[in-house]
Amino acid sequence: MSHKQFIYCWQKWLLPVLVRVVVTICLTVGVLGILGSTASMSNAQAVFPASVTANAQLVSTTRHIQNKHIPSKPTALNATVYHSPDCNCCGGWIDHLKTQGFQVTDFSTPDIETVKQKYNVPDNLSSCHTAIVNGYVIEGHVPANDIKRLLQEKPNVAGLSVPQMPVGTPGMEIGNQKDPFTVFAFDGKNSVAVFNKYPSS
Repeated sequence: MSHKQFIYCWQKWLLPVLVRVVVTICLTVGVLGILGSTASMSNAQAVFPASVTANAQLVSTTRHIQNKHIPSKPTALNATVYHSPDCNCCGGWIDHLKTQGFQVTDFSTPDIETVKQKYNVPDNLSSCHTAIVNGYVIEGHVPANDIKRLLQEKPNVAGLSVPQMPVGTPGMEIGNQKDPFTVFAFDGKNSVAVFNKYPSS
């Protein structure tokens, strides 16, 4: 075979065959690579099934919806009231708390001063009874709405007080008479601040 005949055969027959072989090899390698990736994905799915991922997302979404739309459980209103056995107005204040949704534990004690000392009630803020409501000290005839506000806002105080026994406060009602009074907030460091004010009627 002459040189010219070889070139002719090369261009006519051998080169197209070679091109086809190369293309076939490239395609085969590409397909195998895709299959390998698919196999890797299958293995990953075998280790982490799609259902597990979907379930995790569903649980997360469900919790988000529950936390967003279901209101938090309201704080229980528990009051422990210490008072003298001879005090009649204390019972009226206890009834006031009960009508406002408080669960009251009533303790009658002849030594109410010891209770006040135990809970560090300032002498100038003392009244006839001392109560503990969800950890706060409540001294005297404090209206239930002020106690509820205290529990909602949770300020850094020891408690609230209505000093002495003003007429018109819960448990001290005398007809339509109502003296002006102030609800004070106090802490354990002799700091006192006005929490609320009530004018006279």
